[in-house]
Amino acid sequence: MVDLTALLADLTAESTQLDALVAPLPPVEWERPTPAPGWTVAHQIAHLAWTDHVARLAATDAAAFFASVAAAPDPSRLVDDGAAAFLAPPAELLARWREGRAALAAALAAAPPGEKLPWYGTGMSPASMVTARIMETWAHGEDVAEALGVERAPSARLRHVAHLGFRTLGHGFAAHGRPVPAAPVRVELAAPDGTLWTFGPADAADLVTGPALDFCLLVTQRRHRTDLALVATGPVADEWLDVAQAFAGPPGAKRAAGSGHAKETA
Repeated sequence: MVDLTALLADLTAESTQLDALVAPLPPVEWERPTPAPGWTVAHQIAHLAWTDHVARLAATDAAAFFASVAAAPDPSRLVDDGAAAFLAPPAELLARWREGRAALAAALAAAPPGEKLPWYGTGMSPASMVTARIMETWAHGEDVAEALGVERAPSARLRHVAHLGFRTLGHGFAAHGRPVPAAPVRVELAAPDGTLWTFGPADAADLVTGPALDFCLLVTQRRHRTDLALVATGPVADEWLDVAQAFAGPPGAKRAAGSGHAKETA
């Protein structure tokens, strides 16, 4: 059984690390452009605050969550509009993000373990929702760190991102309009502490190997596969590296080889 308390502790740690990066910034630095086109540091934090808000609705008031989806004037701009709606002066935005993520953590801790929470195009257990929030917080934290010229050391929390990236293999194919493969894929990743993280059957003919950080950058679409030390063996594994995405919704604006990060669409 998944330990929701431990997952929530890792989400808190991931959020706290990003908080420590942005909290000391003078207001002008919040306007610094990030690799996501049109998004500043403030947009990145506003996006996390907005997503925490709608995730809390999903955990506490499904009707209100669905109403927020139905009320969106342009579904294709849901993410951008959500971030824009939550923009505020830095001190206010930081407080909003802190309050919202604390409220979300409390709501997820109180949710029945087996309950399926509504989300964009899918449903998620409380544990899966926490894992998704870890993934998003880490990925957008990478955008902020790159904008500020900061290199963050990878942590053991990347295992959550890697696991989610593995579990969403089928979604990546489906989101790109491709048949979901029946053949399993084995993933073997070199973890930050030097150990090996493995997912999938050991006897699978298709295999992806490489650093865990690189795999996480790929499935969050923060790097192009040609800029990463990932090796795909087998046709399914090779095609997967072209369509992988660990986030819900349609395909994001993938990063071109040698260029900056991409922003997901949901």
